[in-house]
Amino acid sequence: MTENLTRKLIGACCAGDMPPPGKPVELEFRQTLTQDATGTLVALTLEAMGLDRVRTKLSVQYVDHNLLQQDARNADDHLFLLSAARRYGMVYSPAGNGVSHPLHMQCFGAPGESLIGADSHTCAAGSLGMLAVGAGGADVAMVMAGKPVAIPMPEVWGIELTGELPDWVSAKDVILEMLRRHGVEGGIGRVIEYHGPGVAALSAMDRHVIANMGAELGATTTVFPSDDRTREFLEAESRGESWRPLAADEGCAYDHRDRIDLGRLVPLIARPSSPGNVVPVEEVAGEPVHQSYIGSSANPGYRDFAVCAEMVRGQRVADHVSFDVNPTTRQLLHQLVATGHLEPLIAAGARLHQAGCNGCIGMGQAPATGRNSLRTTPRNFPGRSGTTDDAVWLCSPETATASALAGEIFDPRRLGRPAPRITLPANAAAGAPNQFVRPERGRERPELVKGPNIESLPEFEPLPDSWSLPVLLKTGDDVSTDEILPAGAEALPYRSNIPRISDFAFTRLSASYPEDARELRDEGGHVVVGGANYGQGSSREHAAVAPRHLGLRVVLACSFARIHRQNLINYGVLPLTFEDAAGYHELEESDVLEAADMTGKLASDEPFRLEVRDRELSVAVRHGLSDRERELIRCGGLINRMRQEMRKESS
Repeated sequence: MTENLTRKLIGACCAGDMPPPGKPVELEFRQTLTQDATGTLVALTLEAMGLDRVRTKLSVQYVDHNLLQQDARNADDHLFLLSAARRYGMVYSPAGNGVSHPLHMQCFGAPGESLIGADSHTCAAGSLGMLAVGAGGADVAMVMAGKPVAIPMPEVWGIELTGELPDWVSAKDVILEMLRRHGVEGGIGRVIEYHGPGVAALSAMDRHVIANMGAELGATTTVFPSDDRTREFLEAESRGESWRPLAADEGCAYDHRDRIDLGRLVPLIARPSSPGNVVPVEEVAGEPVHQSYIGSSANPGYRDFAVCAEMVRGQRVADHVSFDVNPTTRQLLHQLVATGHLEPLIAAGARLHQAGCNGCIGMGQAPATGRNSLRTTPRNFPGRSGTTDDAVWLCSPETATASALAGEIFDPRRLGRPAPRITLPANAAAGAPNQFVRPERGRERPELVKGPNIESLPEFEPLPDSWSLPVLLKTGDDVSTDEILPAGAEALPYRSNIPRISDFAFTRLSASYPEDARELRDEGGHVVVGGANYGQGSSREHAAVAPRHLGLRVVLACSFARIHRQNLINYGVLPLTFEDAAGYHELEESDVLEAADMTGKLASDEPFRLEVRDRELSVAVRHGLSDRERELIRCGGLINRMRQEMRKESS
C-alpha cells in the first residue's frame, strides 16, 4: 500500500491504529521544545505534577522571546528556567543564543524525528522531514512526563511544486501565495505536504520559511521530504550522520491537492492586519514606509540576510526609514561577520538588534503610530508589534530591503538588475559560537530558583454539573491569542505570575474585562462567545489560563483554532460550538446561559440546548469532546489529572 510522507511519520509515532481524519490520534513524541514565554508555565506544570526528570529523548528550553531586561523580572525568569532545565534534565539555550526554531533545526532536527513544542511555529521543523507539531505548554509537559498526547487526526493536503523561483521572488512568496489562495483558515485540520520536482529547487532553509508560516493557514503542521538538499544542510551543520532519505510513495493518495508553478510567482505582500490579506507588491507600490524589518523565525536563514546585504552594498536606506536587522542566531551573526555581509548592512543604516524574537513578539522595534512597517515576520495581527494602532505588512527580505532603499513599498523587480546570487556556506557550523547548557546526570537535583515575580500555578476546580453564567464578552471572527492575552514588553514579563498577567486579558477587545470578570468570579464565573476560528495564532496558554483565573468557565464559538481549543480544555474551560450560526447572532452580551445535568450532556455526542434566562430563547450547541477530553473537563484540567496519575505511579 502506497503512503504519503505525513502518514508514514504519524504511523512511526502513533501509539495505536491511525483513526480517520477528525478523530483523536495518540502520538508519542521523542523531542520537545519550549521557549521562555511558554516555558515558565511548563516548568511550573512539571513542579505541580511532581515530575522527577523528563522522559523524552531530548527536551530543549530556549530563551528567545523575553530578552528585554528593563527590570529584574525577565532576568529572574531566565534563572528560573536554567534551574528547571538542570532539575528536570533539559538542554538550556540562554538569552542571545538565538530563536528556537532555526536553532533546533540546525542543532537537533533530523529526518524522521518527532517534535512537539510549546510554540505554534514548531511546525518549521517539518522542513527537515520531521513530524513537528505546536501545542500548549500543558500538553508538552505531559510528553515530558512520558505520556502520549492526542491531536485530531489530520487530513493530508498535497501541494505539488513545479518549476523554479524567478529573480526577486523567494520562499516567503511561496507561503504568501498559499495564504492568498486559501486564507488563514485554509489549513485547519490538515497537514500541508509539499512534493514534486519544484521541491529540489528549494534549500532546507527556504523550506523552513514555508513550513514556519503553515501555522498562519491554521495547519496542524507542514511536511517536506528529506532529500539531497536536506543532506547538504545537515552536512554543513556537521551533522551529516543524522540524514536519511524520506519521501512519499510514488502514486500515493492525498485528501486534498493543489499545485504551484514556482516560475509563475511574483513578489507578494500581506496587508495589515492579517497574514491572509495578500496582494501582489505591484498593486500597493508607492505606499510610504516608516520601518523595514528583516529577520525573525519566518526568515531566519543566512541567505535571507546576505541577499539584503548585497542589495544595500554601497547605498543608504531612505532617511525616514528605520531599517531593523534582527539576526536570528549567534551562529548566523558569526557567519555574516565572517563572510563580509554584516558591514554593508551597518553602512547602509541598519539598526542591529540582538539574536532573538524581539519585534516579532512585540519586544522592541515597535513602529510609530499608524505608520507602515514592512516585516519578514510571520504575523501582523492588530497590535502584535507593540503599537496599538499599527500598520504591519508581511513580505520577503527582497521586498523589505528594496522598499527601505526607496522609502516606499517597492517591487524589487523594478530595481533593474539581477537578484544577488548567494552561495550558502559549505561549513556553516565552523567556529559557530552556539551556547547550550547540557544536563548533567548523577548530580543532586537543584531546587527551582524563583524570583519574587514567579508564583506556583493556581488550582482550578471542575465545572459544576449545573450552572447559570452571564455572557461577559462577545467577539467577532478570527480573534487571535494576541487579542485574548497580549504579548509584548508590558505584559509578557508577568508570564510566570498568573494573577498579574490576568490584568491584560481581553483588554484589546474590552478594557474593563479583567475588572468585570473579577466581580463575577465569586458568583460562579462567566461565558465568552466567539465567532469563527476563535483563538488563532500563538500557542501561548496564558490566553486560556489567565481568563480561567478570572472566572471564565465556558467559551461558545462558531469554531476554534486547534491549539487554543486544547489549551482551554487543559485548564478546565469547556469549549462549545454552535450547532447553527444563527445562535451566534441571537446571543448578546449580558445574556445569562443556563445548563443542567452537564454530566449527562457531556457523556453523549448529541447536540444539546442552553437556555437563555429571561428570554424565550435557547441555542443548540455541541461539545465535540473525546473521551480523554471529557475526563479532563470532569477533573478541572490536565494538571489535576496528571497530578493524580503521578501520585498513583509513586505509590
